[in-house]
Amino acid sequence: MPYSGYEDYFDRKLIISVATTGGHQGKEANPNLPTQPVEVARDVAACEKAGASIVHLHARDERGEKTKSVARYQELRDAIDEHCDDIIVNFTTGGGGIYPREERIAPVLETDPRPEMATVDLGPINFGQTRTAENTREQNEEYAERMREAGVKPELELFNPGHIPEAEHLIDEGLLAEPYWATVIFGMQNGMPPGPQNMKAFVDNLPDPVEWQCLAVGKHQLPMTTAAIAMGGHVRVGMEDNVYYRKGELAESNAQLVRRTARIADELERPVASPAETREMLGI
Repeated sequence: MPYSGYEDYFDRKLIISVATTGGHQGKEANPNLPTQPVEVARDVAACEKAGASIVHLHARDERGEKTKSVARYQELRDAIDEHCDDIIVNFTTGGGGIYPREERIAPVLETDPRPEMATVDLGPINFGQTRTAENTREQNEEYAERMREAGVKPELELFNPGHIPEAEHLIDEGLLAEPYWATVIFGMQNGMPPGPQNMKAFVDNLPDPVEWQCLAVGKHQLPMTTAAIAMGGHVRVGMEDNVYYRKGELAESNAQLVRRTARIADELERPVASPAETREMLGI
């Protein structure tokens, strides 16, 4: 059944996710981008205060390089727990084309406590000239099944509408619990081009019952997330996806981006969901 959530726009609280760091650009792109556990945790605490209820996490090593080290993810999780109140922790399983399959999911399953959520990338996406993250159906079945057994909620990352049948396959296999949590992504190299008409077409075909959020990269983050708020969806912001506050002005922090999102939501009469309300909405 396709998505049918537009009609209750004014009753839908807004979930704000923040992606603080990512696995691509670092401090060379914006010196304010946090990379070390305590640095990330302090930024996340400010994001939680500003209205974020989910934090999407990538770990970096002591030099600021991306890593899948379980020990490093544990350090990051411990710092989040120390500095934050109740924010929902979401670990990436990204890194296709760089890390073996088992390394990508190991932090989700081996840290204590486990994250409440983790991503499942539903299909291939290109990065640069030579790298493709394949994200096969077999891999995604495995990830979804192991997350189900571990009590971790999958976040379905869809880079274009061609990934929707992969979500439907996981549903048909009984690997996803309702409501489904989907991220529709715009502006990636060979992903869905940004634009409100593309977002509506994308969302209209999502399997119900679903809660969805918009992720858009670079200059597309602000207009696309604003459109998502107006459509009754949810949003992801942060320096993983966009290091600028406005054209030519680097973001001071992830919290600065979250605060702007919360202000826009208030103007559009979308109350911002707390972590507890987000858990209830997503069935966590």
